[in-house]
Amino acid sequence: MTSTVNGFGAAIPQGHEGHLGTETARREHGRLGRGAYRGPRTLAAARSALRVALPEPSSRYDQNDEWCVVQQPDGAWDEIRFHDYHRIFDVPGLYEKIFYDVLGCDTPRFMVNLLADALADAGEDASAVRVLDLGAGNGIMAEELATIGVAHSVGVDILPEARTAAERDRPGLYADYLVTDLTALGAGDSRRLTEHRLTALAVVAALGFGDIPPEAFRTAYDHVAEGGWVVLTIKDAFLAEDDTSGFARMISDGMASGALDVVRREKFRHRLATDASPLVYEGIVARKRGPLA
Repeated sequence: MTSTVNGFGAAIPQGHEGHLGTETARREHGRLGRGAYRGPRTLAAARSALRVALPEPSSRYDQNDEWCVVQQPDGAWDEIRFHDYHRIFDVPGLYEKIFYDVLGCDTPRFMVNLLADALADAGEDASAVRVLDLGAGNGIMAEELATIGVAHSVGVDILPEARTAAERDRPGLYADYLVTDLTALGAGDSRRLTEHRLTALAVVAALGFGDIPPEAFRTAYDHVAEGGWVVLTIKDAFLAEDDTSGFARMISDGMASGALDVVRREKFRHRLATDASPLVYEGIVARKRGPLA
């Protein structure tokens, strides 16, 4: 059958029917997000050339199971799960295409603005902040941090494909980039992080799904100086009383003990789900006042 995907007519295999239509139609029906990603110009052509289709909007998926289909150079359509980051990072511009152009993610910019406000209130200069970007991916958060004057970012991700994509798409952005598992951090990598004299931790849209477990977050947190900044987003469900991921207890206990001194906390729309419903997250900016239990 033939459908329209991102403005192009294309044959899509049965079960992968596109529903995005023209940009005007998608905006009218809420099917196209309004992400504010700017990004390197070198990615613009790659993003515009990519053709992506989502499942029919009547199909509802858990966020951990969302997927799309992407047209390959030979014209075939390939299904990719959103949490198959290694596959997404292998294609220049695909991460930005899916999450920013189609699903309207604006989270890095939103969180960097919250941090900028908190820094201004504290009378601190962003140029002095040294950030550990946990779950760094291909570098979008560090890119946004640079827009407010952060000059020293260190990326950490468990996927070698993420570092490769960051070096390909945003060369020179990171002072260092470690591919490592923070639940089993070696002495060498721990020393390497310590040498960066980190004063902030940023974890955006990566908590609660198993990509970054609580133990990894705690290890990263421990490498940030006392009094440093903690910038995180987490889906509201992972802060509920019935949460089983471990984050609700860790964060609530940190707040109760004073270890996490929250200065900004806001609910916001992280992005659209594939059925166009909003995914609500909480954004938190805090000062590190002590160890997490």
